[in-house]
Amino acid sequence: MSVLKDRLRADLTTAIKARDEVRSSTLRMVLTAITNAEVAGKTARELSDDEIIGVLSTEAKKRREAATAFTDGGRPAMAEKETAEAAVIADYLPEQLSEQEVVDIVTAAIAQAGAAGEGMKAMGKVMGIVQPQVKGRADGAAVAAEVRRQLGA
Repeated sequence: MSVLKDRLRADLTTAIKARDEVRSSTLRMVLTAITNAEVAGKTARELSDDEIIGVLSTEAKKRREAATAFTDGGRPAMAEKETAEAAVIADYLPEQLSEQEVVDIVTAAIAQAGAAGEGMKAMGKVMGIVQPQVKGRADGAAVAAEVRRQLGA
């Protein structure tokens, strides 16, 4: 069984006992998303910690996007709720990379792929090298934007 999933379940129990509504509802939602991912496909299976981190990253991204949409739509109370849920999920994600760390990883990947000067043709090659290094620790859209910037597109 996954260590991270056990931690999520234990923290859910603690949050319920402490009557922490935001944390308990968020953890329930995350555990449901994990269960849905486990039963998706032809056969049910247990997710590894890395796969659970992927699910958590997706859920955190959904919360950030929803908060932005609610803010733009003039619904600050809903935006605040989404931001609070994103903060709870962030507690379970690995430490996020800084912008400078992402820049350094992309620069190294371009050098490793020998892609300097190739332009956008090298995007897939570079992303293939970068993705495993940043998975769960940086927003994919931000990483792709940095790759595009460095490739000169």
